[in-house]
Amino acid sequence: MTTGIATGRAAVPGATAAAALGLRHGLPSAYLAEVLAADGAQVAGSVDEVFRRARVVVLMLADDAAMDDVLGRGTEAFAARVHRHTVVHTGTTSPAYSQGLEADVVAAGGCYVEAPVSGSRKPAEAGELVLLPAGEPAAVAEVVRLLRPVARQAFPCGPVPNGLLTKLSVNIFLITMVTGLAESMHFAERHGLDLARVAAVLDAGPMASPVSRGKTAKLLGRDFSPQAAIADVLKNNLLIAEAARAARVASPLIDVCSALFAETLAGGFGTEDMAAVVRAIEARSGTAEPAQPR
Repeated sequence: MTTGIATGRAAVPGATAAAALGLRHGLPSAYLAEVLAADGAQVAGSVDEVFRRARVVVLMLADDAAMDDVLGRGTEAFAARVHRHTVVHTGTTSPAYSQGLEADVVAAGGCYVEAPVSGSRKPAEAGELVLLPAGEPAAVAEVVRLLRPVARQAFPCGPVPNGLLTKLSVNIFLITMVTGLAESMHFAERHGLDLARVAAVLDAGPMASPVSRGKTAKLLGRDFSPQAAIADVLKNNLLIAEAARAARVASPLIDVCSALFAETLAGGFGTEDMAAVVRAIEARSGTAEPAQPR
């Protein structure tokens, strides 16, 4: 039996898709538990019950502190929980944290798979996440099979922490692309261009993708309901910058994006979609009136 312990923006669609194949879920969030129970999942009453009932435990948690708390890391409960279990980490933490957690799980007689995903809420709902697993090959193969309901493709990345390093590499492109798109639309708006026409050109052009089309629509309609929230994207920005510094790698574009996302967060827009980074760009431009539409 496989169990998921989940919180976060993608937890409901991700866990619901897994429930459709009979996976079981022990969740710390009462709201999520209610949603999943209605979808046929069995909800465990405690973390220890989760580990008693399942050999493979999939963690969909917000950060390393939440993971350590659930696993009981640093306490006697940790070894009792992870011994002879496969612990699957699907969140986004620092690669160094993941590597350390793997060492602790293995030392306690367990197995560890790092399995971050590329994608946010909508791909999770559609079962179109891209899985980036890392770890012992046999365990990775099992996890890929178990997570097939939410991941249309899987790219085994070798040993831990290569899954997270791969995700951070991909996120550099994602974050800089969306930030550039926001700047493009802001530039067009301040020059009085027809934004619908600019959006149509972007959507028809060679750089277009499902992500760019979705974010262009959000910018055009000023719809910042979150798919990937500003606060979460800033967290990823900072993880990338941290990993870059540790490896003595230059990261000029992500450094600029980190500043812009931090400014957007400071403006009170942390729960809005990442496309709302345009607010920081607008603030830097000041309050000058845009040119009249041409």
